[in-house]
Amino acid sequence: MRHAALVLCFALLDLGHAAAQTPVVAPAPDSMQFMSRTDFHMNAAKLTIDDDRFVWDTHFGGGLDVVDYVSGRFNVLIDYEALLGREIRAFDPNQGNYALEGSLSWRLGATEVAAVFGHLSRHLGDRAKTIPIDWNDLGLRALRRERVGSATVDVVAGLARMTKHDNLDYLWKGDVDVLARRPVNARASLFAHGRTEFYGVDRAPLNRGTQTGGLFEAGVHLSGRAGGVELFAGVERRIDADPLQLQPLAWGLAGFRLLSR
Repeated sequence: MRHAALVLCFALLDLGHAAAQTPVVAPAPDSMQFMSRTDFHMNAAKLTIDDDRFVWDTHFGGGLDVVDYVSGRFNVLIDYEALLGREIRAFDPNQGNYALEGSLSWRLGATEVAAVFGHLSRHLGDRAKTIPIDWNDLGLRALRRERVGSATVDVVAGLARMTKHDNLDYLWKGDVDVLARRPVNARASLFAHGRTEFYGVDRAPLNRGTQTGGLFEAGVHLSGRAGGVELFAGVERRIDADPLQLQPLAWGLAGFRLLSR
């Protein structure tokens, strides 16, 4: 377990702008398959911060392997995030963020390497916004699973360059994601999940340097016949939490995640 703990600590040196949807490490099938894997989620977390703009964080989306050609796979990820506050009403959806991604990968032994193209756009709810806030990025990602006794440790790391960005100073981004799971019995397992992100920026417009943030959460996973549920708590430091007021914010969180696999 010491090896797994070192990997997890390295990934959590800094905490950032973390999305709920994380690429999943998947073993190769025996032959080429169409729609070989789907992974959908719906989750909500209560935020603990003295700011009426940030009360709940919700996500809905999923990932699927459109084609797995044994030596690699064509994967698509989609995620929609709604941030809720209490400025106008008790449940005030003030932000809507859309993430889309496609990747082609190659399996090199136990490590999978993927070429990734992604898009993220940020929108406001019930508020005026006339400018686009979005970016496209192109990069590489590596995925690997290690077994430590009965536990598994999934490590996903990526590096990408922005090919387009509107009303943001981001030039490139890097991230490391670590998920450790340990089964308790046939229906339950414990998990710890950490993600750190780095955004390189054009220093001139806002006179700031590389932005760093991330997420750490831990909890229990309960499996059922058609899916599962996770109960978790953690902390997050989010880069540029408000799309119009570019500054990081940190909060605690606790919530649930519904999974269908």
